[in-house]
Formats: sequence, structure tokens, C-alpha cells
Amino acid sequence: MTVKILGSGCKSCVTLAENTKEALETLGIQAEVLKVTDFTQIAAYGIMSTPALVIDEKVVSYGKVLKAKEIVGIIEKVKK
Repeated sequence: MTVKILGSGCKSCVTLAENTKEALETLGIQAEVLKVTDFTQIAAYGIMSTPALVIDEKVVSYGKVLKAKEIVGIIEKVKK
């Protein structure tokens, strides 16, 4: 599983990354977590509002900081 955090590196982006890592630990999932700060790459996902969460190249959230519990639910749905 590859997880990407899209954003400029602002506080919201950092918080989303931390919450994502916490969610992955909760689920016992090993995943590569990448931070994407290049706006050209971010725009390629069609995202105009950051931070965004991308799991296995699918945009699952953008424009808000999800809590770890919310991310757990998203990962469980994506893995099915």
C-alpha cells in the first residue's frame, strides 16, 4: 500500500501525515507514506484544496484534516 499526503507542508499537512501513520499502526499495516509538495504533481490529481490523502493512487480525501479514526475507516473500505 502506498499512501501520499498532498500539500505544501503546512501544519494541516503535517497533522494529516501524523494521523495517517497512527491509523496505519492501529490497523497493523505496513505502508509507504510519501509527502508530495510539488504543486504540479498535486494538480495532476485534480486537487485544488489541500491537504489531500491518496491511497494507492486514489484520492480519498481533500481539503480537510482527517482524524486517525476516520482514516482507519477509509483504509478498511479501500482494502476490501
